[in-house]
Amino acid sequence: MLVIVDERDMVTAGYACRFDSEGVSAARFCTDEFREWVQTVADTDLYAVEAFLLGDCRDREGLPKMIRERSRAPVIAMNEAPSLEQTLSLFAAGVDDVVRKPIHVREILARVGAIRRRLEVEQDHAIVGEMRVFFDGRDPEIKGSILPLPRRERRILEYLVANRGRRVSKAQIFNSIYGIFDDNVEENVVESHISKLRKKLRRHLGYDPINSVRYLGYRLAEAQ
Repeated sequence: MLVIVDERDMVTAGYACRFDSEGVSAARFCTDEFREWVQTVADTDLYAVEAFLLGDCRDREGLPKMIRERSRAPVIAMNEAPSLEQTLSLFAAGVDDVVRKPIHVREILARVGAIRRRLEVEQDHAIVGEMRVFFDGRDPEIKGSILPLPRRERRILEYLVANRGRRVSKAQIFNSIYGIFDDNVEENVVESHISKLRKKLRRHLGYDPINSVRYLGYRLAEAQ
């Protein structure tokens, strides 16, 4: 999930719609709402945020410090016009990148991925047993062959791989895939997506790589 901070609702709504078309959920805030949210939101919800996008918002140079007190997710500032002084000021304030609008959402996602790899020293993929799972939108490979997946199932698999070694709850997966403010989708839809994903993985791997424990959540199982 991405978080967009901008005073103009039409702008944030437009970006949220375009991100959704790429299979990425986005939460929208004005400055005052964002300040209250980031100070009070639960850690589990904040963990689902992949990046913060700062558009035309008040006290933009003060927001990165507030974000850094609770999250290590990338912070990207989006400028309307070129300004070296403003760009340098934003970097000094702690943002990870500054881009000029208009910018395609795919470029933003690519920049987010690059920053996260630098911060976390991660590659663009992970190998788990006979699976190669990518974090750039490509379908996974199993035993060298591509396994086409619907975008929600693919993102769930990416999330499980990114969190391999620990158990994640249904709520955490839902927040990461749909966003914490999507009231139009029931949380139980995660169970349906995971059920379909498990069948496909079991058919190609010969075993179920997703371990589930009732009330505790899901964890990527060790390769057999």
